Amino acid sequence: MYKWLSAAAAAVLLLHALQRLFFPYFWKDVFFLWKIVTYGVKLELSQRTCGVVTVVDRFVEQARRVPDKPFIVYEGAVHTYRDVDRRSDRVARVFLRRGTPRRGDVVALLMDNEPDFVCVWFGLAKLGCAVAFLNTNIKSRSLLHCFNCCGAKTLVVGADLMACLDDILPSLREDNIDVWVMKRDSGGDTQVHTLLDQMDCVLDQPVPASLRAATSIKSPIMYIFTSGTTGLPKAAVITHLQTLKAAAGFWAFGGKADDVVYIPLPLYHSAASMIGIGGTLQLGATCILKKKFSASKFWSDCRKYDVTIFQYIGELCRYLCNQPKAEGERVHKVRMGVGNGLRPDVWRDFHARFGEVRMCELYGSTEGNLCFMNHIGKLGVVGRSNFFYKLLFKYDLVKYDMVREEPVKDERGFCQQVKKGETGLLLSKVSATSPFFGYAGSKQLTERRLLRNVFISGDAYFNTGDLMAEDQEDFICFKDRVGDTFRWKGENVATTEVAETLGLVAFIQEANVYGVEIPGHEGRAGMAAVIVRPGHAFDGKELFEHIVRDLPAYARPVFIRIQEFIEITGTFKQQKFKLVQSGFNPSTISEPLYFVDYLQHTYVPLTDNVYQKILAGEQKL
Repeated sequence: MYKWLSAAAAAVLLLHALQRLFFPYFWKDVFFLWKIVTYGVKLELSQRTCGVVTVVDRFVEQARRVPDKPFIVYEGAVHTYRDVDRRSDRVARVFLRRGTPRRGDVVALLMDNEPDFVCVWFGLAKLGCAVAFLNTNIKSRSLLHCFNCCGAKTLVVGADLMACLDDILPSLREDNIDVWVMKRDSGGDTQVHTLLDQMDCVLDQPVPASLRAATSIKSPIMYIFTSGTTGLPKAAVITHLQTLKAAAGFWAFGGKADDVVYIPLPLYHSAASMIGIGGTLQLGATCILKKKFSASKFWSDCRKYDVTIFQYIGELCRYLCNQPKAEGERVHKVRMGVGNGLRPDVWRDFHARFGEVRMCELYGSTEGNLCFMNHIGKLGVVGRSNFFYKLLFKYDLVKYDMVREEPVKDERGFCQQVKKGETGLLLSKVSATSPFFGYAGSKQLTERRLLRNVFISGDAYFNTGDLMAEDQEDFICFKDRVGDTFRWKGENVATTEVAETLGLVAFIQEANVYGVEIPGHEGRAGMAAVIVRPGHAFDGKELFEHIVRDLPAYARPVFIRIQEFIEITGTFKQQKFKLVQSGFNPSTISEPLYFVDYLQHTYVPLTDNVYQKILAGEQKL
């Protein structure tokens, strides 16, 4: 008997050793996927037995369960779950008394980050209305376009944003759009309703739950607009299903009810609203809501409020790393950061400077039907796949032609999968389990994001527009956006990789890499808009030595543009479109420009004389 037990124990140890050696992430994958699957099963069972339990239903439930617990802390003021519940009821009551908007109507919301953003959002949701979150950075024509997209006939605007409507208020009135402002009547425009006055006059009692009851988990409940950096904004249709999935993000990464979440991102974006606010109330936790992100106040806020989780997106962590070093900046309770777009070089710097905060990268677009989550925490990757995940969520990486800007097709007209480790265009299959809901007001825009007849006749895939690679261990790495990647000297240049390399130069604080067209040359030449670190000076020779050592010839920036700041979107994504359009003409660009000179082994000022030689083909590139 003893021999059998010894043999069994030895076999178990051997299997464990083999698993650790050949399948090191097996159990982490299993446990994480189990959480995701069970959450999905609960949603399906709930829909079939009790009806759709929405995010707002979950909020009302938390307000009854922990009414006195802080839900939102804003500029030092505490707003409990009960406070937000009652105030959102008052918002709903105002519109109920007026008789409009009604259940099923769309209401546009134009507000900066503040507790009333959430109160108005939830109040309208309690009436069964869909809410369209308007980007506070867009103006005039783009704002009018947003109303036409989503069909909103009511607008609620923050008091500090009324000036944004100066140019379009007559047009809104012509279109019979009711405008409500979050302030009290001050004897101003009588055609603009003041919501705070009306809220003082309604009963302080709950709104009937029947008004918000959802008939389908796939019913639209929100519209979130793209930034519109290369055109007019698009209104992504957001359903109950998408909000419920997003609200589980913190929980999936290990968030708990006693966590304190720091939200410095704009609420009009899905990261802050769907993941941040939704995730906070899903846990029954507390969030610290900031009007705007401040790198200088970030760590002092984290210490003041005992923050344990923070949200990031784009270059937020880079801004923190670029701050002057301060005493005690590693003294905090932050254990987790959740977001996307964290470059590997910044990831390393962040850990080295602020401690081993667990960075939970995730991948997914507002309108997309696929999500990756880096539950392992491996540096530099956006997510992880495995055999089981691929059974549930069908996606593929396909070969992409950078010149024609389209997928490569075989002789039968179908796409071709890339090999492991190769970069390809990420496509996600549209199915009953992974639906794509598209954009409001334009079937053409919706269809444009789909690829049909990808591998077989009749199939349909969502085109993410992202170039990704999957390594031998099934980790997913983001390479670049299709529009950002360009070809030069017959090779594909990934702007993200070049920017990361430039970021290692001592005097460069930040780099925004893109391609510019040069007459008489195929493709686009690399150009980098850079910010020089305070206390440093631009050194063309040092930069030249660095790029020659670390970048292949085709990826080396031909031009450098020195900027005092890099223009970004409201969600900290670098703006490239205007830079690409402005080109490299020194007579039209007031900022310092430099050109790579291989004869002098340095970057030299780009003068009008050099510019003319480039156009005439007399200057070697």
